[in-house]
Amino acid sequence: MSRSPDMLKLLTYLHDSELVARFQRRCGLVLVEGAHHSLVRLSAPSGTPAHADVPRGQLKGRRDHQDNNSNYKYKENGCAVAGFSRPQYEVRNWLLHFLFLFSAGLGHEIFYITCLPCIHWSLDPFLCRRLVNMWCLVMYIGQVMKDMLKLPRPLSPPVVKLETRVDAEYGLPSTHAMAATAISFTVLLSAPSRIQFQFEVGLLIALTLSSLVCLSRLYTGMHSVLDVICGALISAIIMFLTYPYWETFDRFQLTSHISPIVALTLPLFLSYTYPELDHYSTTRGDTTTILGVGAGCSVGYWVNEQLGQTFEPKGVLPVPLPTLTAHALVLGAARFVVGVLALVGTRQVMKTLSLHVLYLWYRVSKNDDSARRRREIEVPYKFSTYTAVGLVNSILVNKVFILLGLLSPSILTLRTHCSSSAMFVSSSQGLTSSRMEDLATSAGFLDFLAAYSARRCSLILSASALSASSSEPNRSMSSSLVSFVVAGRTN
Repeated sequence: MSRSPDMLKLLTYLHDSELVARFQRRCGLVLVEGAHHSLVRLSAPSGTPAHADVPRGQLKGRRDHQDNNSNYKYKENGCAVAGFSRPQYEVRNWLLHFLFLFSAGLGHEIFYITCLPCIHWSLDPFLCRRLVNMWCLVMYIGQVMKDMLKLPRPLSPPVVKLETRVDAEYGLPSTHAMAATAISFTVLLSAPSRIQFQFEVGLLIALTLSSLVCLSRLYTGMHSVLDVICGALISAIIMFLTYPYWETFDRFQLTSHISPIVALTLPLFLSYTYPELDHYSTTRGDTTTILGVGAGCSVGYWVNEQLGQTFEPKGVLPVPLPTLTAHALVLGAARFVVGVLALVGTRQVMKTLSLHVLYLWYRVSKNDDSARRRREIEVPYKFSTYTAVGLVNSILVNKVFILLGLLSPSILTLRTHCSSSAMFVSSSQGLTSSRMEDLATSAGFLDFLAAYSARRCSLILSASALSASSSEPNRSMSSSLVSFVVAGRTN
């Protein structure tokens, strides 16, 4: 019984805004002496008590208050707080300042649309597929938990807030911490079977990156210590529970006939049924964006597998890390520029088209910027836009690199092979894996289909001949027809 008050005190301490402010001061981010918010008070309706009940996640008549772009609203001494001026601050350690700002950027859309695809373009699409799957899962769970728990972000002052866009969101758990933990350790756990590297070094890099992102959320004043700790722990628990099923999900994602249907309908359903809030927040739009990217990539990887065309590291797995030569760096930079232009261009075109169609459908003025916050517009336009981005990234970009001569054969090669379902059928008919590989590498996928058709004709005609009669004329006709099909393929 005595542990409950102690635990409550610990949680309260970890969620205290003053703890975040002390961390900021230790890192050289100091609130200017005498700086404070200016409050614009609006008279509350008559008869409204100063401590009236407010929805969960809001404060009651406390002196503490959030800044203007807060994730909750309240009344202070019977008056509604309508506006604030942001506190001024002084940076005394510019090295840590830029380090933490850069680390915080690792959880923003600009990072997801520029840096994450580089793993697909320059390292291994397999690793990109794995981390996108885990990224979508942990981010959806984290975003929903935020809007279900409704715990506020740190108060300003005493905290200095360096970001404003997501301040209307709730705080716990930190999805930046969840995403950083999931991405870093998903790559770490999946890479040993694909790439040769020293595991201890990879572990150190994963810990460093995830720690920098977590600390950056404290430095920017967007999360409490409790938010960050819970985010990292929840992500670790999700990875621990799902890790045994990663291979099973890989097979389903690439080979199942219902995989693209599930990949499109389930994320769209989750986007439409996202929890409603009493105020507008960016969480639903951001969650739809993430789910759209995951849906597009999943369908793209399935299409590649069914077409029998995948990009793989050259050599026997696990392959050594590619050598960083000047030529490789130039090609990598060119791939980055072309790839980002392709994705950003796709995003812009699809966003414009989808909004235009939705505005016409719902008869909304194009000048009404608030209309895109409505669920019936926000969800379909974001989902369609970022599904297209995922499709372009997983299907088209690497092929564009080949056309432009930007994909170095020493890094990734286009392997044309039969799909997994065709491999299963062929092996059941007696076609060996070595023969399939020879067909795939020498003649391509179409030649493989021709050989497979000839094999099927042979089996069908042989079975028909044996069932009808065992006479010599029938066997001769069967052999002649098979010879004709094979000869036609050869010619």
